Amino acid sequence: MPRTIAIGDIHGCAIALAKLIEAIAPQPDDTVVPLGDYVDRGIDSRGVIEQLISLAGRCRLVPILGNHEEMMLGAREGRSDFRFWMNCGGLVCLDSYGSTGRIDLIPPSHFAFVQSCRTYFETERHFFVHANYEPDVPLERQTIHALRWLSLRDYLPPMPHRSGKIAVVGHTPQREVLDLGYVKCLDTGCCYGGWLTALDVDRGQVWQVNERGELRS
Repeated sequence: MPRTIAIGDIHGCAIALAKLIEAIAPQPDDTVVPLGDYVDRGIDSRGVIEQLISLAGRCRLVPILGNHEEMMLGAREGRSDFRFWMNCGGLVCLDSYGSTGRIDLIPPSHFAFVQSCRTYFETERHFFVHANYEPDVPLERQTIHALRWLSLRDYLPPMPHRSGKIAVVGHTPQREVLDLGYVKCLDTGCCYGGWLTALDVDRGQVWQVNERGELRS
């Protein structure tokens, strides 16, 4: 039976991502949904995006756009947006491309991948967004602020979404997976020395790898 597997915030942790993909062993019929924030903070944003582009050839990849990718795209538009990204971890991202401060070294294929990412994704029982949601607002009318920027520490939805579907999110680092039944947060802080988490949303299987490549499940 095909699986639907979500992956929490990667943040440049390419070693952890490689080990996680190896453990999951995605098949052509599987849907893999990385929840955004592929770049910044960890040392190998370039390696993460290269792996995700490659992964799209092995399974159905449905990448969500995180707020850090939004900043990355915006950094091409002007100096103030570029400085904003640098202050939020963008400098480490550019370092992975070989030269501090040169956004022109990021390959067009990497920008094309980031631009292809979705704001949200739905299945019959779940919906996937980077950050958060407003319970009473249809997904297509949610604000970008809610879906991409709003921390669960600032607003924890008190109830399920009006669709009745389970929300699967990242963005707000947790020590362990946050599971409230109607919302599950998979950001377990790999770039801070924690774990990169993947969840088979239908079967409940969890995989976790740290940036040393150590696996627990």
